[in-house]
Amino acid sequence: MHKAFTDSLFPTMVVGSLPRPRWLRDLVEDRKAGRVSHERADALMDDAIPSAIRMQERAGLDFVSDGEWRRESYVKVFADAVDGFQNDLIEGSPGRTSSLKYPAVVSPLQPRRPIAAGEAAFLRRRASAKTIVAIPSPYTIGRRMWSPECSTRAYPTREEFMDACIPIVREEAQRLAALGIDAIQIDDPWLALLVDPDFRKRDGVANLDREIELSARCVNQVADGVEGVPVSVHFCHAHFDRRHGTTGPYDVIMDALHEMRVERFAMEFATPDAGGIEVLKRFPDDKALGLGVIDHTDPRVETPEEVAARAEAAMSFVPKERITLNPDCGFAPSSVNPMDLDEAYLKLKAMCEGAKLLRDRRG
Repeated sequence: MHKAFTDSLFPTMVVGSLPRPRWLRDLVEDRKAGRVSHERADALMDDAIPSAIRMQERAGLDFVSDGEWRRESYVKVFADAVDGFQNDLIEGSPGRTSSLKYPAVVSPLQPRRPIAAGEAAFLRRRASAKTIVAIPSPYTIGRRMWSPECSTRAYPTREEFMDACIPIVREEAQRLAALGIDAIQIDDPWLALLVDPDFRKRDGVANLDREIELSARCVNQVADGVEGVPVSVHFCHAHFDRRHGTTGPYDVIMDALHEMRVERFAMEFATPDAGGIEVLKRFPDDKALGLGVIDHTDPRVETPEEVAARAEAAMSFVPKERITLNPDCGFAPSSVNPMDLDEAYLKLKAMCEGAKLLRDRRG
């Protein structure tokens, strides 16, 4: 387990995003529509984001983010920094989550600016706690922002588009490491969506094994370029307005965890939609588990005792020294996700108090 996770037992981490105040959500939309310049939006966000950092530190977190408040979404952040996309050409996820539209790649990619390094540098200057920054996986970018109707002139196949994304994401991970960020997270929720056979049918997945192989290859080709900083992969069942897009246990993707050359996996387990923790029998014995102990889709705030109980149940399969605690997912992976910031604070605080209980019992 990487030394970044061993300062104490059960280090607490965010997955990334926090709910945005309504005025900030409006600002993101106004920036996208051109009603506010990027420079003016950045100045306003520079004033707002320190409060998101302080909130996490007050909750007691060991690793904090900037709340991803500058981003329209966890994956669109790639299209915001790289030329070659046209906005709102792809309909939202099939199934139960939002109908938000996504950009489509329509011409060869050309990096315009760093994806997350600017926000990461700001976070590092303002944070007292350790820092974690998330960037999207080339696999999830490919699944989200390539379409046969719009993209084949630029990239004839989805896999060719993913291959073009890999060096851009890898270079960004290297930038984050050079900045001194304490942990890097690769967001690859599409891997977990594949566990749901109904989703695979809706999304036209014909070869499950091939898709899992692509996800692992994309992660490895990004992570192999990073030195000195632990890399996590986060995957989840996707959510919007307290509803998951898929359901099901992780059985069919567990072998991929053994193939990915990263230090940690942040996984949903608090939600019943994830199918239970028995699958941890197959968790790699050389990786850290980012155990989801907070259900962001449930408005009820967990107690510290519930958090501790969830971690103790996982210890039947993964030793305490390899367990970190986190919410199941970011609270608002897209800026318009209607979540409550005070609720997020109380849930994070309960998670950190639960970690203290565990350290008192197990330390």
